[in-house]
Amino acid sequence: MKPLRSVFHIGRFALGASLIFTFQFSIFNSAQSQTGNLGKFDSRLLHYGIQVGYTQSKFDLDFSADPELRQTLQGVTSYYAPGFHIAVIGDLRMGDWFNLRLLPGVTLITREVSYAWEDGYLVTHRLAERSRNVESVYGDIPLELKFRAMRYHNFRPYLTAGISYGFDFASLRKNRNKTDESIIRLQPSDMRYSLGMGFDVFLTYVKFAIELKMTFGLVDLKVQDPDVYIRSFDNLHSRTFLLSFTFEG
Repeated sequence: MKPLRSVFHIGRFALGASLIFTFQFSIFNSAQSQTGNLGKFDSRLLHYGIQVGYTQSKFDLDFSADPELRQTLQGVTSYYAPGFHIAVIGDLRMGDWFNLRLLPGVTLITREVSYAWEDGYLVTHRLAERSRNVESVYGDIPLELKFRAMRYHNFRPYLTAGISYGFDFASLRKNRNKTDESIIRLQPSDMRYSLGMGFDVFLTYVKFAIELKMTFGLVDLKVQDPDVYIRSFDNLHSRTFLLSFTFEG
């Protein structure tokens, strides 16, 4: 079922982005393109910038099929939680419409996991936790292809697609907790693909951009553990929504 859900999410995101992009592209093509600020900026072979952003992240997970565990737990769900992102940008021009971008950076994210225990289980386990927060500090190395529409005055919309590698510096994969508090341990390495859309605004001295992007994890991050909080799901994949602001000069 996970591949079907992934295809559905990708299709829904791509359809919305395509409709908006097509609408903008048709408007821009119907009018004569005019150069305003930074008229030769997009003709540069290479330029640099910085990106800061707000994230919302969660786990894409499957509830365990273990019948014994299902007698004590009705379900497990992950909810979006906020985070922060910062990166530097290296942008290589590949023609009038395409750019290749490298965006190494750091992302601080939190993901919430909620547990729906059976009432009978809570009677005998009053200290059972109903939610857990999993924090990560990722060092990211994304590589993206940027497709730009025609520029109109000081605006230029675009689409992005890419793949990235992330290493979680806060990973507790090797942590063997000896207290009564269990820990959701994650694999430190993650591979993701991304789809995004945004628009460039050419200001007097810099190019500013607002971008929306979704990233989908390809690696099962779960570390096998006999603890009930970890056994309650069969796999964990990352899912992150990013609203970012970039400044390029």
